[in-house]
Amino acid sequence: MTIVRAAFFAALSFLILPGFARAQDVTLRSHDGAVEISGNLLGFDGEFYRVDTIYGELTVDGSGVACEGPGCPDLEHYVARLVFSGAPTIGRVLMPALIEAFASRGNYDVTREDLSPQELRFALNQGDGTLVGEFVFRLTNTDEGFADLLANEADIAMTLREARQDEITRAREAGLGNLMAAGQVRVLALDALIPVVAPSNPVQDISLRELAQVLSGDVTNWAALGGPDAPIDVHLWDAATGIGQASVDQVLRPEGRDVLERVQRHPDGATFAETVASDPFAIGLTTRSEQGNTWELALSGDCGFALSATRRAVKTEDYPLTAPLFIYLPARRLPKLGREFMTYLRDPSAQLVIRRAGFVDQTPEEIEINAQGDRFANAIAQAGTEVGLEELQRMVRVLGPLKRLTTTFRFEAGSVRLDAQSRSNAEQLARAMELGHYDARRLVFVGFSDGDGPAGTNRDIALRRAETVQRAVMRAAETANLERIGLELDAFGEAMPMACDDTAWGRQVNRRVEVWVR
Repeated sequence: MTIVRAAFFAALSFLILPGFARAQDVTLRSHDGAVEISGNLLGFDGEFYRVDTIYGELTVDGSGVACEGPGCPDLEHYVARLVFSGAPTIGRVLMPALIEAFASRGNYDVTREDLSPQELRFALNQGDGTLVGEFVFRLTNTDEGFADLLANEADIAMTLREARQDEITRAREAGLGNLMAAGQVRVLALDALIPVVAPSNPVQDISLRELAQVLSGDVTNWAALGGPDAPIDVHLWDAATGIGQASVDQVLRPEGRDVLERVQRHPDGATFAETVASDPFAIGLTTRSEQGNTWELALSGDCGFALSATRRAVKTEDYPLTAPLFIYLPARRLPKLGREFMTYLRDPSAQLVIRRAGFVDQTPEEIEINAQGDRFANAIAQAGTEVGLEELQRMVRVLGPLKRLTTTFRFEAGSVRLDAQSRSNAEQLARAMELGHYDARRLVFVGFSDGDGPAGTNRDIALRRAETVQRAVMRAAETANLERIGLELDAFGEAMPMACDDTAWGRQVNRRVEVWVR
């Protein structure tokens, strides 16, 4: 009998006597009768029981015990059941496409049932009609997704932002582990926050600082943005949604601003897009995947850069307002069918489904040097006085024969910790290395920095960041034969900026580690 929780050692020493038991709903008895455990059944994943006992929560291998009592599952007709809760953007659009593809791959028949506008059920059946799995989706919002996970009312939270500190603390207190630990949080797909207006609006771009001023109410007339003399109508997603929260966190918080009181809120992307597209004086933040008939404004800067949320710019995080789609899992085993589904989500075929559903996948792509002329032109145009021609020529010599991977790494603001997308990128790159995709090839980790400070210091900092990323990827690539891969380091500091250094957002985008391959 295999026991996961260390507390179970006590159960090996004591026989639970009938008079000692509370009101229990299951009793697990070893086949030789030597050990008996009674408690409230918390879950069964088809292989292991989770039981709340007087010794605490125990996890018991079902192959070593017989279950007695009204709470025992039907072992002959076990049905794996997973409950997902959270963002409708994930549950209504992306997950159904992934479940259908997963079912097709596993030769399951899948049927969909709309239980209510906020609840979906997918049933997976074998060819003979035997029900083997149920995936239930509660379409609420990011806050509710975390709340259901913490209350043990959902197995997986679907969110459009990372867990906040109070949610991480509550998860630990509830015995759900560290929500930010590897394996408990995954980036499912990528999206982006984009400023949008009606197609009839003449304004074509806006700086991040101007956008923050508009959302905070410091700029109230379109004339200040190069548009008509008319008041600005500001629109955002509802404050309880992950996108509504990410809009404030990513645009206003870095500037120390609060959202204005008269902002118009919308419960979902479709309502938002319909309203903004019909109002010539409206502006707001929505997602790339739910743009609808609105018009995207490019993010500009005083130094001449302008970025739009193209698929490649989002994948590389060169676009500053990326919005990953997350799934959070508790620190316990999912049923076998659930674990197979989680494994499938990392498969290249799943990444193709994600892309077809209108989101940005995480499959690494190689970008030829001749497709990056704008980047090198900007490097020359924006080079500071400390970045000389010799360093620019060295950069061209080193990178010219290579291709840039879309796998890029950035760090959380003021931290040496990789941000959420970069942590996912490290896992993706490590897995590709384990599969031998880069055997007999060179991978060069190249560090870049912002232009704040001396160029020499910035280059040293960039090199240390490249070393940090390389170590993280090597640690994750546990089964890779690293002797077959050429791993190298280099850094060019502030020599190739991706955005203007005059804002915190621009400096964050410029502080990065790229991966180049040959």
